[in-house]
Amino acid sequence: MAKTATPAENAQLKDIISHAKEYGFVYPSSEIYDGLQAVYDYGAYGVELKNNLKRLWWETMTRVQDNIVGIDAAIFMHPTTWKASGHVDSFNDPMIDNKDSKKRYRADVLVEEHAAVFERSGDVEKANSLTGALARMLEAEDLAGVRDLIINEGIKCPISGTSNWTDVRQFNLMFSTQVGSVAEDASTIYLRPETAQGIFVNFLNVQKTARMKVPFGIAQIGKAFRNEIVARQFIFRMREFEQMEMQFFVRPGTELEWYKVWAETRMNWHLALGTPVEKLRKHDHEKLAHYANAAMDIEYDFPFGFKEVEGIHSRTDFDLKSHQEFSKKKQQYFDPEVNQNYIPYVIETSIGADRLFLLTLCNAFTEENTEEKSRTYLKFHPAIAPVKAAILPITKKDGLPEKGKEIVELLKYDFNIIYEDAASIGKRYTRQDLIGTPFCIAVDHQTLEDNTVTIRHRDTTEQERVPISELHGRIAEATSFRRVFEKL
Repeated sequence: MAKTATPAENAQLKDIISHAKEYGFVYPSSEIYDGLQAVYDYGAYGVELKNNLKRLWWETMTRVQDNIVGIDAAIFMHPTTWKASGHVDSFNDPMIDNKDSKKRYRADVLVEEHAAVFERSGDVEKANSLTGALARMLEAEDLAGVRDLIINEGIKCPISGTSNWTDVRQFNLMFSTQVGSVAEDASTIYLRPETAQGIFVNFLNVQKTARMKVPFGIAQIGKAFRNEIVARQFIFRMREFEQMEMQFFVRPGTELEWYKVWAETRMNWHLALGTPVEKLRKHDHEKLAHYANAAMDIEYDFPFGFKEVEGIHSRTDFDLKSHQEFSKKKQQYFDPEVNQNYIPYVIETSIGADRLFLLTLCNAFTEENTEEKSRTYLKFHPAIAPVKAAILPITKKDGLPEKGKEIVELLKYDFNIIYEDAASIGKRYTRQDLIGTPFCIAVDHQTLEDNTVTIRHRDTTEQERVPISELHGRIAEATSFRRVFEKL
């Protein structure tokens, strides 16, 4: 069960959000027009960090693994796709409105947050009783029972302070639009709510053209859209977001073995990236989706509690079988090892790029307080840091800027490099700490004499003198994805 954030944790989240905006990681979208709720833009350093995370995931899947290939499917798909997948009929959240405040809430979240109060007070039995009752009602689609539970528990709207609730209704989360040149002839299509279906409808295309044999996987990174009514906690839940999904096709009967393999593999990936083991946990689903025979989440301890970052699901053969039924096109694979045609079963790993970004930002945000000084810095793994090194001449004269720019030219084609010569060297070090740059390279008068520079290391603030000729190799070794892969 998720915990409710304490005041200190909420303050930490506010500090992280403020830091993200001030130092060019994340901005509210359309801010000059007062923004758009649950939509965000990534700034200069944010887009670099996010791209690095996506590239690391992509290379982990398609390079480290020799039986996974990638695709990039379109956002728009034939509308029958979403009928076959079940999204048209069942992609809903239970919503309830407070008649006094006119605010809308997810009914299940209201109950879960109420249960968390009992959990924090030590009444775990009561908390489990509430969440268990909620799960049974949602399973039975007893929305009236959910409303009665909310009212009987005295759950109030945090805005109005009243329990004047409407009935609970299911709200479909898909965005729809029309395609066609004449409005009367337009057909309704949807902005995809997930990227997985683009993989499933291309299963045979990829299998044949990439000459893949089961077991094999198809990976994809792409935008998805959900009309979230309750969107909060910064970029954790947004209406426009990016998913990184891999569907792994296996022989029927072997799916639970592969499910365990991928659950372990994905947990190890997060640990290899530097996430502390105590900040991660596995959460097995008690209530399974209609298509699954096993499911778990990898959760991270955000400032607002343990929340899902990645899901691993054994989806059986539901997706391919459903698309075969609706399309009337066979989705079978001939397995020469068993001399048999069958519809493969699927193990899915699905991670939100934006949630991974938030995890990484929260994990990196470091505040050190000693008797001598206080320091805030972003402790990114060098492989994913937005900027790898900053070139900092100690003065703007005596040929030091020119020498600094020579070093930039030496490094910029392989690494994202910053050059700065304004303000004191101490202030420039501080700025680089705040954006998470692992190496600051100071160019001084000795550099002109012997072609050496001083490297300052972000995490320890220690400094060492090295030849310019060694810079490329040192940075390459520290920032290589190999440093992450070797821990897998």
